[in-house]
Amino acid sequence: MKTTAVVLAAGQGTRMHSQLPKVLHPLLGRPLASYSLDAARQATGEQPVAVIGHGADQVRQALGDSAEFVLQEAQLGTAHAVQQSEALLRGVTDLVLVTAADMPLLTRQTLQKLIRTQQTHPGPVTLLASISAEARGFGRLLRDQHGQVQAVIEEAHASPEQLAIRELNAGIYCFAAEWLWQALRLIPISPKGEYYLTDVVGIAYAEGLSIQTLTTEDSTETIGVNTRVHLAEAECVLRQRVNRSWMLAGVTLIDPATTYIEAGVTIGQDTCIWPNTTLRGNTSIGDNCAIGPNTIIQDTQIGNGCRVLASVVEKAILEDGVDVGPFAHLRKGAHLAQGVHIGNFGEVKNAYLGPGTKMGHFSYVGDATIAEEVNIGAGTITCNFDGVAKHHTDIGADAFIGSDTMLVAPVKIGEGARTGAGAVVTRDVPPHTLAVGMPARAIRKLGKRD
Repeated sequence: MKTTAVVLAAGQGTRMHSQLPKVLHPLLGRPLASYSLDAARQATGEQPVAVIGHGADQVRQALGDSAEFVLQEAQLGTAHAVQQSEALLRGVTDLVLVTAADMPLLTRQTLQKLIRTQQTHPGPVTLLASISAEARGFGRLLRDQHGQVQAVIEEAHASPEQLAIRELNAGIYCFAAEWLWQALRLIPISPKGEYYLTDVVGIAYAEGLSIQTLTTEDSTETIGVNTRVHLAEAECVLRQRVNRSWMLAGVTLIDPATTYIEAGVTIGQDTCIWPNTTLRGNTSIGDNCAIGPNTIIQDTQIGNGCRVLASVVEKAILEDGVDVGPFAHLRKGAHLAQGVHIGNFGEVKNAYLGPGTKMGHFSYVGDATIAEEVNIGAGTITCNFDGVAKHHTDIGADAFIGSDTMLVAPVKIGEGARTGAGAVVTRDVPPHTLAVGMPARAIRKLGKRD
């Protein structure tokens, strides 16, 4: 039986107190709605339909090709939202899975169980329930004397006795499609001027049809996000899931509670992540690395056997065996080849450092190409900006750059050349030549013993 998901993403989310649509608030590096869309797609094997309304253009642009979109121009309730998908789905799907874009913790496995339950159930609907003393605004399931579900009562309309019920309606359903389209037309308008999807439960019961429930084993799956407090709660659960999955895959997290790993990050086996470390964006880390403590890495590719200590690394490439930190800053375009060492308070931007090159401490290299086995002394700076444009510095293999050297770009330092401490280099230095002074001048050729 073909199942298609309808993900409700049209609400304004006023309790977020934000200009950003609620479903686009970031959760572990991704828009909130992307988790619901992914789970729905994985559970059904079909592209989900997202019902959008508030901030529709912004939502459509942010979520891209992750869903087919239908517009709910006037937000007239959940039943009205589902009804907007009828023209797209009627006659082309057997079951309709209805989920919410603000419930990011629902798993593919739970949704698949819901679908399988409905596939083997003679009635028109299976709904997801949870048992919890914390209602979180969910409606209560009302059962008759035979234990059959007869209605869902919204929290705002429940009596004190009904509020004491701990069986909650999570607002996630799997419907027989053709029955659903007919039932939606029978829903009465509420005093608030909206059409509630929960009313279909009462309609099915009135028709003498069976209503099936599936109770979640993990109540955290039904955490919905309506406020920034809820957003933080959801992020905490999601972080725990992500961190646990990496530990089970062979990554050591010294202190999972202080380790932040976004959903798009990949980490190799036997890598150790130390406390207070943040891994963000499109970051990949190889095997046998040591990352942290007190490290931030974003959109960076790190090879095997690397060490990054108490540093900030953004949009960089580190090949195998690179050693960085403490207190280094690698900015966009930094590319460190195999075996490079960047020491404390070193900064690299838009520069390539060749294999085995060492930049021990207190140096800045920007807009540069540095060959293999170069030594960059403390306090070296590539003076790459003249106030109008950036200029490039080239340093040849086996060069030795003395402490406090100013390399005024554009400039080239030849293979095997050396600069004296405090040199201000404004002209190219030929290979195997020593340059000293301010401005630096070549004083002699270097022999092998030099």
